[in-house]
Amino acid sequence: MKVILKKDVQGSGKKGDIIEVSDGYAKNFLLKRGLAEVATSQGINAVEQKKTADAFHKAETEKALKEQAKKLDGAEVNLSVRAGENGKVFGSVTTAQIASALSELGYEIDKKRITVKDNIKTVGAFDAEVRFMEGVKAKIKVNVSAQ
Repeated sequence: MKVILKKDVQGSGKKGDIIEVSDGYAKNFLLKRGLAEVATSQGINAVEQKKTADAFHKAETEKALKEQAKKLDGAEVNLSVRAGENGKVFGSVTTAQIASALSELGYEIDKKRITVKDNIKTVGAFDAEVRFMEGVKAKIKVNVSAQ
């Protein structure tokens, strides 16, 4: 019997999969517990359309993120922080500070998407990376100066 899974079923498939199972397993387990529905031609068409729409939306989102990464790549952020005479920063420069400096430049980036190799604890120029999604990254330059 062909069924469309409504939820993930361990050992059988993920939500939205169309699978072929034995009649007993389908009637006594999957259908009884509401984990699946009988695969009709309308249901199969609906699943296929949903998969096509999801793929389209994912491609559009990826395209928009690549554009944003292209614009942001190579940008320079200037931060002015309190520092001692020897150039050592009181505390360290955080990704939240970098994100707020980027928002002043017109880029709304979440602080969780920004990574810095080492903690920034001195005055100088540092490299940082903004991860938009898997495979879409932009490199930025962070210039830290004493206040």
